Amino acid sequence: MSEYDPRYLADIVHRPIVTERATILMEQNKYTFEVTPKATKPEIKAAIENLFDVKVTSVNTILPPRKQRRVGKFVGFKARYKKAIVTVAADDVEKVRQTLFPEV
Repeated sequence: MSEYDPRYLADIVHRPIVTERATILMEQNKYTFEVTPKATKPEIKAAIENLFDVKVTSVNTILPPRKQRRVGKFVGFKARYKKAIVTVAADDVEKVRQTLFPEV
């Protein structure tokens, strides 16, 4: 794997996705993130490992179709996004959870 610039890696991951399905996947050490549509799996893996200081075992990506939206007579589309489901090593799960869901 080639080295990536850490300043660039921070821009790949936009936000975590917290839905009912994503919460169920967290029990299997899988976390869901919205990422840049042009990001590749090795870039996503490097970004998550750099941001959370964890070991990523696998990355699955989904590029859902754009949804059409309408405002009055004007028709357009929602912005394009890519979803990445990242599997984290079992011993690094607490690092991700403490970062994403801090205790209040």
